Amino acid sequence: MSDVMDVRSEYIRARWAFIDGPRMVSLLRYLGATDEDFEQLKLVSEQLESDPTLPFRKSRNGRICLDPQTRRGYRLEAQPFVLSREEDFVRHDSETLRTFDEVQDDLQLNTALQAMLVFKFLVVHGVDVAHRPRLDYDRAEWICTLFNLRTVTTTGLLGEPALEGVHSDGVDHTMTTFLSARNMTADSAETFLHDMREVNGRRWHETDPTLLKGRARHGDFLDTLMVVDHEYKHSVSPVYPIDDTEPAIRDMLIFFTRKPTEKGHVSFRYDSVAPHRALPMSFGLPADLPALATAN
Repeated sequence: MSDVMDVRSEYIRARWAFIDGPRMVSLLRYLGATDEDFEQLKLVSEQLESDPTLPFRKSRNGRICLDPQTRRGYRLEAQPFVLSREEDFVRHDSETLRTFDEVQDDLQLNTALQAMLVFKFLVVHGVDVAHRPRLDYDRAEWICTLFNLRTVTTTGLLGEPALEGVHSDGVDHTMTTFLSARNMTADSAETFLHDMREVNGRRWHETDPTLLKGRARHGDFLDTLMVVDHEYKHSVSPVYPIDDTEPAIRDMLIFFTRKPTEKGHVSFRYDSVAPHRALPMSFGLPADLPALATAN
């Protein structure tokens, strides 16, 4: 647990943290992940479906509630997904209700995935962050939207992990975890962290260098980046192929975590905390939670 708390301390200090893959494997093993499930996690993206709005991407998503009062995490019923310009997300599908194919048991029952959710909870719970409008910070629960994403570059179609350019994700805490890549150059898909004054929608290479606050690149299995989402914006460079006659592929898990919405929020009508009946899943959260709230 001390290593998790070391990550938490760094996250509180810098407002972002990068955890390399080998360290993440060790942390997740401590939290219950099995070697067999690590191997299965590398293959889960083969089951992805077409994305509702981006032709170069395959995707699935699912919603999870992390409830410190009951000390349980559980799968939430499916809801449409929407991000708005007000949340610093400027793209052709801003304000558009998107319906993704759902995450299945092959991912949600994976012990490594569940350990990632516990890890993120331990790092972020009780951490003071800049508040977003119309999120209910008096509620104990956290709503986590999980995405499994594959970005694909082919001849004539450039895969962009963040087509929207500089943006935020409309949440309190964003976590991005690398699964695998094929035929991708070593300089692809670099993440840049920007001061909140940076202009939304700017391409990663058009940004003001004086507002650049950090950079990281996922390259090894389970490399993980965590960001306080309303204190930094971010952008990501494209996926480039080594051999341009073959597709370049990058597989990721994305964890968007925020407090429940209040009336007037763009997602308020789509923020149910009812359990998923067809795809039930639950797991325990650590019992010693009060200490986290004071370790800030």
